[in-house]
Amino acid sequence: MTQELQLAVELAEQAGRLTLDFFSRKSLQVFTKRDSTPVTEADRQAEELIRAAIMSKFPGDGLLGEEFDERPAENNRRWIIDPIDGTKAFIHRVPLYGVLIALEVDGFMELGVVHFPALGELYYAERGNGAFLNGSPITVSSISNISEATVLYTEKEYLLDPPSIHPVDLLRRDAGLVRGWGDCYGHMLVASGRAEVAVDKVMNPWDCAALIPVVIEAGGCCFDYRGVTTISGEGLVSANKVIGSELLEAIDNQV
Repeated sequence: MTQELQLAVELAEQAGRLTLDFFSRKSLQVFTKRDSTPVTEADRQAEELIRAAIMSKFPGDGLLGEEFDERPAENNRRWIIDPIDGTKAFIHRVPLYGVLIALEVDGFMELGVVHFPALGELYYAERGNGAFLNGSPITVSSISNISEATVLYTEKEYLLDPPSIHPVDLLRRDAGLVRGWGDCYGHMLVASGRAEVAVDKVMNPWDCAALIPVVIEAGGCCFDYRGVTTISGEGLVSANKVIGSELLEAIDNQV
């Protein structure tokens, strides 16, 4: 590991332990942000922990997190943090929430760490060096037939009436199994070969920055509803290589 990846892994584990302390409590105070989304004291304390350590180690780097204002970079590097991805799951004591830490260098996602404290699962990847789960290499599945694929959606927007005809949304009709194991957990199921596609129709940069390098280094692909690999696009789709390539071609033909 580079020192950056080592730091990200250590901070994800430290923040994870902090969130577990709140997760185990019978009552949890929940606040509502200006965008009407929930936030807890665990979110804020975890992000403060991560930001303080990064600023101490790499004072010239930028910081973008979900809970606090962006800190501009003095160089070409920006850390992107989501202290609890899946806050709604966390509030309802569902163990599928994750701590996300990513490093962007020159506009490219250099590394990503995705930690599930309540599950004991730690995913990480650095560009060009493969993807790992708890220290063991992972790869996406080789399933190529949609009728055999597992497709995961985070939100219920795909239940539109009339239904969407976007190639990604049509998967719900043709997939062998459709489930709602969403947020970051769904994308890591793709990266580790346990699902073929994960779909989020609405994403912020901190929601997807850490996911992209893990999925790509595991041999998969990530793109938004326009077919572009970006952390600032229209949602995020993670897929294995074969099905992802077919989706990208279908999106391109539709446009």
